[in-house]
Amino acid sequence: MKDKRILYVSSEVIPYLPETEISSMSFEAPRMVNSNRGQIRIFMPRYGNINERRHQLHEVIRLSGMNLVINDMDVPLIIKVASIPKERMQVYFIDNDDYFKRKATYGDEDGNFFQDNDERAIFFAKGVIETVKKLNWSPDIIHVHGWLASFLPLYIRNYYENEPLFENSKIVTSIYNQGFEDTLDTKVSEKIMFDGIEEQMIEELKTPSYVNMMKLAIKNSDAVIKGSEELPDELEEYLNNLEMPVLNYHKIDDFSEAYLEFYNSKVLQ
Repeated sequence: MKDKRILYVSSEVIPYLPETEISSMSFEAPRMVNSNRGQIRIFMPRYGNINERRHQLHEVIRLSGMNLVINDMDVPLIIKVASIPKERMQVYFIDNDDYFKRKATYGDEDGNFFQDNDERAIFFAKGVIETVKKLNWSPDIIHVHGWLASFLPLYIRNYYENEPLFENSKIVTSIYNQGFEDTLDTKVSEKIMFDGIEEQMIEELKTPSYVNMMKLAIKNSDAVIKGSEELPDELEEYLNNLEMPVLNYHKIDDFSEAYLEFYNSKVLQ
């Protein structure tokens, strides 16, 4: 992986959120690439339950200050950064008071899914891409983890398709058995179409369930990794009929060689 650039975009990363399959792999995979002399960037949302003082987050003024348009509204984008202790890795945090100040990740203390999770996902996808553009950093691979990050492949392929920085980038999406019940706001399609993305490109979102969000991400990717040993049956069936490379599940203590081989021989071929 020497000198290859890999952009990790994740809904969760340890040590900033509790340990899950997503947060663990979103830490271990970049660390593995780092140790193999690759270049990495990690992005995640700055949820309000992340302790900024303890983790020493600070705002990057030169990257902050732009507004993103979400469903005809100007929404300020704030970029923060922190270094993972004992690792030579930085994490960039996409922040906005309206979307990410609340002291929870995906739902309230009663377990109610946030009504604006669809807009949070759109904002996160566009915020990552705009920040990478400001950094002028062209990734060889973009590796997506978690459903809140799953609109990123759609936007790279359909909204930023003429952006030279991503012209040769390959997108890998990891699929986990860590989704949500019910659906996103049923008007999510209208909000995405406001960005000029055509309706036929987001047919999956007629029913914006977790499974359909993942199908949409896969459709706009170049390769897929099974991040969980067991996945919803509908996703397993969908993956079995794909014509793109699919890497089967590997436990976190023996994934390194398989991921490196997959990146090099299947994704970057």
